[in-house]
Amino acid sequence: MLVSVIIPTWNEEHWLSDTLDSVTIQPGPWEIIVCDGGSNDRTRQLAAPVATVVSAAKGRAQQMNAGARLASGDILLFLHADTRLSLRALTAIRSALADPSVQSGVFRLRFDRRGFWPSLFALGARIRWHRIAFGDRGLFVRRTAFEAIGGFADVPILEDLDLVSRLHGHGNFVYLRCPITTAWRRFAHMGALRQQVLNLRVWLQYVLGKPPDKIRVRYPPFNQMPQRM
Repeated sequence: MLVSVIIPTWNEEHWLSDTLDSVTIQPGPWEIIVCDGGSNDRTRQLAAPVATVVSAAKGRAQQMNAGARLASGDILLFLHADTRLSLRALTAIRSALADPSVQSGVFRLRFDRRGFWPSLFALGARIRWHRIAFGDRGLFVRRTAFEAIGGFADVPILEDLDLVSRLHGHGNFVYLRCPITTAWRRFAHMGALRQQVLNLRVWLQYVLGKPPDKIRVRYPPFNQMPQRM
């Protein structure tokens, strides 16, 4: 089964190469679609040799929807630009979707930094609960299911949890044991505890029913931070 790997980007030259490399070593067939939200660094040039690069209005939801519209695969994998697949990740997806009742799922999260806090936060993120199935866990979905629920909502934040919530009413959602590695950069920049408190505030507002476009985010985007910690 062809897997379309869709990566939204905005000034990700310091991280994207490792992410792309983690896809290109996977058993095929696969394709990579990089949906760029207006980078002014080398992001597009780095992606061009291995990916279809398209422009989209900045905003992760809009970018990922744009990539999905161009995708050729029956399986869509939405991957953050600073998140790396393990060696057999696409094989694990195909194995899970060999069961026709399975429509979507995520990987097991780990961080690219060792230590007490990365290990603790990664452990918490492995709970099998759709309310914490964030996009940095690598969200995969059958194209038919994605289209049936209308794709990502056009919201500025937590588009991943919104999509997962709707997917839970559309076939089985699985939590793979296969790991995926995401960057610790936001925690490193903001401080582990401070960042986690901010995350919890945003998450609680969403869980308690506040619309994503009304939730206030009190920390800078990745691209206003030092790129390598």
